[in-house]
Amino acid sequence: MQKLTCNLAIALCYVPILAHGQVRSPLENASGVRLLISDENPQPSLRIILPGRPPGDGALVVFPEHVTARMHGSAEVEHLYMSGPLSAETRPAWRESEHSLEYERDLNGNIHFLARATLEDDGVRFHYEFTNRSSKAYDMIYAVTDPRLTGTLHDVRLERTYVHHKDGFDRLASETPARLSMPLSQWLPARYLASYTWPVASQRVERREDGITYYNKSRAVDEPMVATLSSDGKWLVASFTRTTGNVWSNPELTCQHVDPETSLDPGQKAVLEVKILVFQGSLDDAVQKVRAQRNRLN
Repeated sequence: MQKLTCNLAIALCYVPILAHGQVRSPLENASGVRLLISDENPQPSLRIILPGRPPGDGALVVFPEHVTARMHGSAEVEHLYMSGPLSAETRPAWRESEHSLEYERDLNGNIHFLARATLEDDGVRFHYEFTNRSSKAYDMIYAVTDPRLTGTLHDVRLERTYVHHKDGFDRLASETPARLSMPLSQWLPARYLASYTWPVASQRVERREDGITYYNKSRAVDEPMVATLSSDGKWLVASFTRTTGNVWSNPELTCQHVDPETSLDPGQKAVLEVKILVFQGSLDDAVQKVRAQRNRLN
């Protein structure tokens, strides 16, 4: 019989997960939102499932999609981790508590990484810890939280996906109305971006060598968030963080990116957090929650 692993410093006990990453049952909050490991996905990921709905109605969160950094004095970024197919050797050893799922792993560059997802009353908080065990200093490091909205939340034409400006909410893709009538094959693949702390891009439309068209919103957002309403108008999913350079979405996945970044010196630890709201309410409710909570995030 396996022993419980307890961290007395935070008074939290973790139970080893069953074989192949299967938890005994999903975590569930008072609203009926469920959180579980997505063992069928070839990358470390979780599913956030709406109450009374099948697993395909909610969000698949790749956790993280990649970890990217830039060393001090360098202009080039490097991927310390890229998600991909799992083997028995690379599958994370998940740990489960009453409200959280987490794992740890060593990344390239002698960086130790902990990823934790905590189910809260109105959504899921994603927590990343980086411990630099090397002699290298990093001017920038970040982990990409990639929530891919499915079922009633899927919004391939970005008709129900919003960002917030000083004068209120606007659709992220409002400046390209032609997308609503164009065949998807003529419009996709695409990315839609809006600046938060970064300068607004001077070029509205960029067709890059990767074959993807990037659409830059002409004005900055005033909250680091992206929100999507379900097709029946009953549920809202909104990703936010304390601060970020920009927010963006890939319409094909209806993903919400608000990825923050930080620096990391030798021997130091850095923490970054993203919150995904999942609740029944309005866009105004969402921005009130963001304003009340985002300064509590790391």
